[in-house]
Amino acid sequence: MYTICLVEDEHSLSDLIKMYLEKEGYKVIQYFNGNDAVKNVDNNEISLWILDIMLGDDVSGYDIIKKIREKDSNVPVIFTSARDQDIDKIIGLEMGSDDYLAKPYSTKELILRVNKLISRIYKDNEPTNEINYESYVVDLSKRVARENDKEIKLTTLEFDLLILFLNNKNRTFSREEILKSIWGEDYFGSDRAVDDLVRRLRKKMNKLNVSTIYGYGYRLS
Repeated sequence: MYTICLVEDEHSLSDLIKMYLEKEGYKVIQYFNGNDAVKNVDNNEISLWILDIMLGDDVSGYDIIKKIREKDSNVPVIFTSARDQDIDKIIGLEMGSDDYLAKPYSTKELILRVNKLISRIYKDNEPTNEINYESYVVDLSKRVARENDKEIKLTTLEFDLLILFLNNKNRTFSREEILKSIWGEDYFGSDRAVDDLVRRLRKKMNKLNVSTIYGYGYRLS
């Protein structure tokens, strides 16, 4: 499993990106300020960095990438910024970033760019990307769930919900959080869609211990 280090001082945006990345099967480390991030640039577990240039303290994304590149010239870095995009993009590329996104950006576009960078840089060293739960084996790369080598037919939304739960065992999700993660922020339908999706997933994978938190949401344990 690849680990993404996300340095973003907007907590709500950071949490949203984290949910999308985890849905794709990544492990996510979050930092909300530059000082904490700089202290952890020696973490060899990190496969890719997402750096906001302007952070809430005296350490910027530029300072962080400088420290990263002193240690590792190959680990991919994506810069994001709400400032003058041409200037930040040029400086970022000169300092060794691999990609750049100007704010506001689509979270799904960010995920696509992360996937492309991970695939391009680590394709020759692709690890087994599977999650085991009870008798189920879930292949994150192929987006396939199996039990006893027999494929379980899941829709795209059902698989997305399954990954969200598996990557966040014992975490309680509200219906609103699930809606945002699975359907996206632009979805304006009823949260009953969540109940229906959970019901269908439970029916197809009855060994999933998904608890209903009445009046709130769901939790996989």
